[in-house]
Amino acid sequence: MVTNPLDYVEPLAKAGASGFTFHVEASKDNWQEVVRSVKAKGMRPGVALKPGTPVTEVDDEVPVEMVLVMTVEPGFGGQKFMPETMEKVRALRQKYPSLDIEVDGGLGPDTIGQAASAGANCIVAGSSVFKAKEPAEVISILRKGVVEAQGRN
Repeated sequence: MVTNPLDYVEPLAKAGASGFTFHVEASKDNWQEVVRSVKAKGMRPGVALKPGTPVTEVDDEVPVEMVLVMTVEPGFGGQKFMPETMEKVRALRQKYPSLDIEVDGGLGPDTIGQAASAGANCIVAGSSVFKAKEPAEVISILRKGVVEAQGRN
């Protein structure tokens, strides 16, 4: 997480980034301005919400194309998945059926079902993949979990 996301829009656009996701907590007073700036540079805007940030921080006034629901407190890998964050995912999916909803933190074969069933369609998995003896197998399990959940929803 950076302290002033607006400072990074121009450099990342120049570097060729296609998307720009930032924590709304880092720009409480101007996050809508960050979204407009990201769009103006031709990038796909996304906002991240920490576990304690209410989903009401995402509003229709300045639409984003992706919401990242942090399923752990940001800062370091290997933390335990926080199942209570799935309420945010469900609320977002209900309100925005076509929105990309990403989850990050503690995702692996044991938690993918909860996240995908709640409505997450983009998964960030670090430790569960990189610490696995067979990373490709873990990735396959995660993909299958999302595809199966989408078929049920």
